[in-house]
Amino acid sequence: MKKALLTLAVATACFSYGAQADETKTGGDIVVTYQNDVATLDPAIGYDWQNWSMIKSLFDGLMDYRPGTTELVNDLAESYTISADGKVYTFVLRKGVKFHNGREVTAADVKYSLERTVNPKTQSPGAGFFSAIAGYDDEASGKATTLSGIEVVDDHTVKITLNAPNATFLHVLALNFASVVPREAVEKWGADFGKHPVGSGAFELQEWKLGQTIVFRKNPNYFRAGVPRLDHVTFEIGQDPSVALLRLEKGEVDIAGDGVPPAQFLPFKNNPTYKGLLVTGEQLQTGYVTMKTTLPPFDNLKVRQAVNMAVNKDRIVRIINGRAAPANQPLPPAMPGYDKAYQGFSYDPAKAKQLLSEAGFPNGFQTELYVMNTDPQPRIAQSIQQDLAKVGIRASIKSLAQASVIAAGGSASQAPMVWSGGMAWIADFPDPSNFYGPILGCAGATEGGWNWARYCNKTLDAQAAEADSMVKPEQQTARIEAWRKIFTTAMNDAPWVPVFNEKRYTVHSARMGGADALYVDPVHVPVNYDYIGLK
Repeated sequence: MKKALLTLAVATACFSYGAQADETKTGGDIVVTYQNDVATLDPAIGYDWQNWSMIKSLFDGLMDYRPGTTELVNDLAESYTISADGKVYTFVLRKGVKFHNGREVTAADVKYSLERTVNPKTQSPGAGFFSAIAGYDDEASGKATTLSGIEVVDDHTVKITLNAPNATFLHVLALNFASVVPREAVEKWGADFGKHPVGSGAFELQEWKLGQTIVFRKNPNYFRAGVPRLDHVTFEIGQDPSVALLRLEKGEVDIAGDGVPPAQFLPFKNNPTYKGLLVTGEQLQTGYVTMKTTLPPFDNLKVRQAVNMAVNKDRIVRIINGRAAPANQPLPPAMPGYDKAYQGFSYDPAKAKQLLSEAGFPNGFQTELYVMNTDPQPRIAQSIQQDLAKVGIRASIKSLAQASVIAAGGSASQAPMVWSGGMAWIADFPDPSNFYGPILGCAGATEGGWNWARYCNKTLDAQAAEADSMVKPEQQTARIEAWRKIFTTAMNDAPWVPVFNEKRYTVHSARMGGADALYVDPVHVPVNYDYIGLK
């Protein structure tokens, strides 16, 4: 076959978002409240739901997502090509894009930023995402300070070579950890760069009073026309969620960042006065019960099937005031590869008893169910406990601190069952592979790993690796279909009880405009500040 570069995507000059621009005006200031302070705004380090969207508004990377969706689009990259063997990515940067300090973004900044994230001295929780880049092992181990797989071709062209084809690599480049930063600002502030962030994003930091307020102001030189809509966003820190909700009702707050407190959720949701203020969206999350497939009796397939049929998921959803939808497979509905036709295991206690008898446990058995000790997780565990008792499974609840549950889940000899609530998997990026390797693949079925079921199907691992080697556009439909089959096949082995997919809720004031999807953006968690505005 003739070797050639395959051009996969060319970015447009700016985003459009349906009628969103018609629904909002340009200008204005808003107030957002949070109870807890923000730890950092350094994109290489920040890794929580509160600072994720803040960082996305301050920084850009080579790739991003169309607002309110999981569709990959070019960001700082004007275009890119992928080599015929799927291992070499060549990015051409937009010209004239400037950091907040006024300097133009160059290919050298891209190289520096990725190497900074991988450098163990940075202590980035996202370093491992870049393991596909040639030279990763040497830099991660401290043998090198650069990535041999990244080459600056010229000021606006950067070439990245991978060890093997990887269909998720563009998603990785859309993570905050791949944000482009100016070396001079990082070196000026050192460990305090996270308090003095300098990026090229739609907003720039104007002021930060620790423990009180963070103020973003519009970047007047942002390369996307008409973005952002707002002039300023003020984040007020230390605000009790109940008080924040009262202030929102009075018009003093525009977005209650912590949402509606559980005790107030149903009254608020059902009050016609607040109709349209509570926005609901899908979240790339699944809450599940793991069964350690390497420990008896959960090494028996019929036992695992019985547990799946014993759990009343509808009742669990009612416990959390309907803030989720029952799940029947590992992937959440908003994730590519979700199988809408898949039925899964239905709630059937009688059939569960029959399966237990066939497995050699006509009188059931005793086991342990581990759970995080923060409400409502213990109440959910009690509901599961009651369901299991009805079919003869006597599960004692081990309610522990999150760190203790995670440690037990990752142990080969502990935690025969774990309710993952509060620790349930939320996708790092909207690709099905992220729901497999860490929590269902053989690589995660190790001591300290996140595959708490210790499920290891080498045939599926091989199919997963093959799926992720499909990098060409014409292969993507087949790739997603392959992932769909991988997850439904895994469910045939029943290592989990998928329980529910939590929905994301955001509450905003009546004066806010823009598409609902922007307030529950699946990627700019929790809110896409770049594209919201006032009516």
